[in-house]
Amino acid sequence: MPVAEREVLVLAQDMTISRDAFLRSLPAAVDDAAFRIDASEIRPLDSRQKWRIVVAALSDLSIGMITLPRHRVEIFLTDCGAEETRRFLERFELYFRRAGG
Repeated sequence: MPVAEREVLVLAQDMTISRDAFLRSLPAAVDDAAFRIDASEIRPLDSRQKWRIVVAALSDLSIGMITLPRHRVEIFLTDCGAEETRRFLERFELYFRRAGG
């Protein structure tokens, strides 16, 4: 849910990833921006950064004997044009792509 007036939800997806694995990959995905974690919400420490990420646990995905952790990931951007949004999402996807894309 947007919290700022000009904040826009630009990505909402379920990911088969543990919270720890998500947090390990996140620094590279946000261009090494420092951030703080408040429960399910992740925000940059630099107020000039224009993103906010919400990570919420979902029930595990079971396929036969395999169980995979899942999380709902939502990315919100504030005052970003189309090109800036595209660059942010491409970088994010690059660092969370699995099995060669």
